[in-house]
Amino acid sequence: MMKTLRGYIEDMLLYKESIGYSRQSYEYDLLRFCRFIETQGLDLPDLGEDVVLNWCSRWESETPTGARRRIQSVRELLKYLSAIGVGCYVIPSSFIPRPVTHTPYIFTDNELLAIFKECDNLKPNSCSPHRHLILPILLRLIFFCGLRPNEGRELKSGDIDFNKGILFIRKNKSHKERYVAMSADVLQMCRKYRSATADIFACQDYFFPSPNGAPFDRHWLAKQFRMIWKRARPDGCEASAVVYDLRHRYATTMMMKWMNEGADLYSKLPYLSSYMGHTHFSDTAYYIHLLPENLIRSAAIDWGRFDGLIPEVAANE
Repeated sequence: MMKTLRGYIEDMLLYKESIGYSRQSYEYDLLRFCRFIETQGLDLPDLGEDVVLNWCSRWESETPTGARRRIQSVRELLKYLSAIGVGCYVIPSSFIPRPVTHTPYIFTDNELLAIFKECDNLKPNSCSPHRHLILPILLRLIFFCGLRPNEGRELKSGDIDFNKGILFIRKNKSHKERYVAMSADVLQMCRKYRSATADIFACQDYFFPSPNGAPFDRHWLAKQFRMIWKRARPDGCEASAVVYDLRHRYATTMMMKWMNEGADLYSKLPYLSSYMGHTHFSDTAYYIHLLPENLIRSAAIDWGRFDGLIPEVAANE
């Protein structure tokens, strides 16, 4: 029997996992593409130019970043199919929207307190019966450990050393694994969460499991954070913010701490780069632009040493 598009999608996801990519990076958009094809009564032999480019059309209310992610995921599938000898139309790279430059929103101390207060006041709902337990810990862990949101969502219970206070972060965006140390109070927070959820999440693989046992997807976390930020932001503030901004705030907090201590920022950045899992030193140096203006203009930063290192950051870093 001829394999269906859905079957090849599963093969491609398994292949991506075998070389260090996260299944969650592709699965959501590929299953949407599969449904898009199936609802038209089509399947694998029908992946010609007209059908595929119809998928590439910008959707109403879709952001450029969302369109880029959706189209890029399907392009990877079509490249995979072509590479194994399955005839199909491969989306040209020119059809992928350019990445949107994003200036992170740096939360104030009061805004962070308000965010965590809203988390602590959450109530369970039918779709997320345990969100009131998960979100207060997940968002704090992302901030206090400078994690990427997916690294927090996909954290496995077995990847936490509750004796030494160490997180094992599996292969991520840069396909590197690393260890992240927790402070004593963050470790204690995780221990209390483990004890409080021991009966609820018994035998679960993930530390923050969704109702089906898998990690929550990025869309769920983004939606929850938008709701929390809308409630927490100060009156009159219309700024948008995303979960990733917690990681950005962590980086700038560490830099300001070192500068206040009179440390050599250029010498300290490699430690921050390694801790945050950056592939390039320039990815970490970027955060200097996000420091308060009075610090940027201070003698504590020798701009000559950073010349050429500070790029712009894309919205999907």
